[in-house]
Amino acid sequence: MVTVDDDAAVSPAVDTQDWHRWLMEETERFESEKRQFESELSRLKRENAHLKGELARLRAPPQVIGTVRDMLADGRISIKSSSGPDFVVHTSENIDREALLAGDRVALHRQTLAVLEVLPSVKDSLVMGAEVLEKPSETYKDIGGLRKELDELRSTVELPLLKPELFDAVGVEPPKGILLIGAPGTGKTLLAKAVANATDASFIRLIGSELVQKYIGEGARLVRELFQLAHEKSPSIIFIDELDAVGAKRMDVGTTGDREVQRTLMQLLGELDGFTPRGDIAIMAASNRPDILDEALLRPGRFDRVIRVPLPDSEARLKILKIHSHSMSLTRNLSLKKLVRKTEGMSGADLRALCVEAGMNAIQKERDKVRAVDFQRALKKMRNRLTEADQKEPEQALYS
Repeated sequence: MVTVDDDAAVSPAVDTQDWHRWLMEETERFESEKRQFESELSRLKRENAHLKGELARLRAPPQVIGTVRDMLADGRISIKSSSGPDFVVHTSENIDREALLAGDRVALHRQTLAVLEVLPSVKDSLVMGAEVLEKPSETYKDIGGLRKELDELRSTVELPLLKPELFDAVGVEPPKGILLIGAPGTGKTLLAKAVANATDASFIRLIGSELVQKYIGEGARLVRELFQLAHEKSPSIIFIDELDAVGAKRMDVGTTGDREVQRTLMQLLGELDGFTPRGDIAIMAASNRPDILDEALLRPGRFDRVIRVPLPDSEARLKILKIHSHSMSLTRNLSLKKLVRKTEGMSGADLRALCVEAGMNAIQKERDKVRAVDFQRALKKMRNRLTEADQKEPEQALYS
């Protein structure tokens, strides 16, 4: 704080205007400091109120989790508590009783068991992770050949999702499920991703083996939650890859694990029966072993359409090679048409691997362009691998 001694205060040399200016500056400085202190005090009060609220929340007694059984006519609700027995309880005033449904999870008062709030449904992390959050990047342009199969798939999956009003106007239900069968690498999964890209639907992909669980009832629960997630995320596409892992034919005898797989299959059959397609959810599955699938899966009303995805013909192989070599640096004298004649019996995945292998040969030779000799070496390597695989398991016999 600035002080002025007595001699200076009475000295005629002190200018009155300077003294007045100094007083004004000091006053403004004090006012600024006052505003800062008031702002800090307001912030501390808000923080104190927040901490009090947090402390009160932490001191609140724990709540009991229950499941709604039934809504009674007198306004009370029948619930099953986590402790086991059923109770008839009242609801809090902030609960919309008409919005409550049987099976909803609710939080109950610890002493009176009154319903305090509705809890979100809990799903297994495996089911939640099945949703592909990013839109699939594959489009119809990435598919070589398969014109007939693609047209049928678009009319049975894409059209109900994009124009459900057409089915309502005609008065028919779209096919319930689409099953893609074919040898490995023919593009079954690629077809499903392309449809999901074209429809902007939520794409939920799960491998059949992931539904096979260790404990009794876990696989059936996953199937049930999978269909619940599809309804919540609609419009959506459920794609079950490698369906034969959970949809194999049921046997009279078997181990405990086999019986658990059969329980999961029966849950899947039940969900397909209870599922009513109205253009907002599509069910797709793929399998390269249709010979072992249970007949109950293939009957009308479950998987109505079975689309066989064949090995690509010469025209389709040429298109597939152009798709995968589009971004590669090729020499001018390289003829893909001549290469197509030597790729008889190869699948789309084999042709993609052929292009990658040819590019690797060029990189190993430290060249910036891929030559015909690189494809010849890659083709020889691929042929040797395919021959060894055919000797182990003749897959083509399954699709003749």
